[in-house]
Amino acid sequence: MRAAERGMMLLCCQLADPKAKPLTLAQFRNLSKRANEMRMADGDPMQAVREKDLLRLGYDEAHAERIVQLLSREKQLDRYLSAMERSGISVLTRISEQYPEMLARKLGISCPPVLFAKGDLSLLARRAISVVGSRKLTPEGLAFAQTAGRLIAEEGFALCSGGAEGADRTAQRAAMENGGSAVIFTPQELYKYRAGKDTLYLSEDGFDLPFTAQRALHRNRLIHAMGEKVLVAQVRNGIGGTWSGTVENLRQGYSPVFVHDDDSEGARALMERGATGVEKLTGISALETAQLHF
Repeated sequence: MRAAERGMMLLCCQLADPKAKPLTLAQFRNLSKRANEMRMADGDPMQAVREKDLLRLGYDEAHAERIVQLLSREKQLDRYLSAMERSGISVLTRISEQYPEMLARKLGISCPPVLFAKGDLSLLARRAISVVGSRKLTPEGLAFAQTAGRLIAEEGFALCSGGAEGADRTAQRAAMENGGSAVIFTPQELYKYRAGKDTLYLSEDGFDLPFTAQRALHRNRLIHAMGEKVLVAQVRNGIGGTWSGTVENLRQGYSPVFVHDDDSEGARALMERGATGVEKLTGISALETAQLHF
């Protein structure tokens, strides 16, 4: 791991320390920009930050102390990386070559500074279609999710989902049963998963962090941004993570949204906000192509 990547982990990850207050990616970029503008460390601002007085960069004493404390956790980082390796987990920083380009391009400064990965990293280079939807599906919603997973696999895409009960797992099973692959953004502890061939689990913030509702909601933007298109199998109007994640996508323009037009209030509300209704899913590539907004 390059020194700059270690610096990003030190500054942007908790590293199993619940008391730590890591920097956001925007804060990290601001630090790097200030260091580079002062021509510190020949392009490696992390080394410069550790050696020079942060007050010279315009930080007040409290912020300077916070950054110094974060950067002083070298031994803690080494222990964290060793625990990751024992669990078969890799790390991708925002400056890693394998970091998902779709996330970086679509999310900009709100993309995760660090992603933790378990499974087939080659899937990050595959074109992906995302599937989201309710946990409790109607028979029609179930059929739509199954068809979506099958068609995604048959047309050579990777399926992207959040791995939750309902639409996520239904589409994932259908994709895998038809020779496909799956990229799953999970809000659970990453080390608990067994990732086989053609499966990749990803999480932000840390590989050891447990489920929280906030983590589950926050990772929805990653699912929507990773896919070239997003298929919504079923949604409740104004309620739940499927609704909030899809509305954010439509507002930010991450990816084109195609919602199962099941004559529900949720589907109609998404179509009023710009989603395309699909009564019967017959093909992924055949869906109307919309301009991606990066």
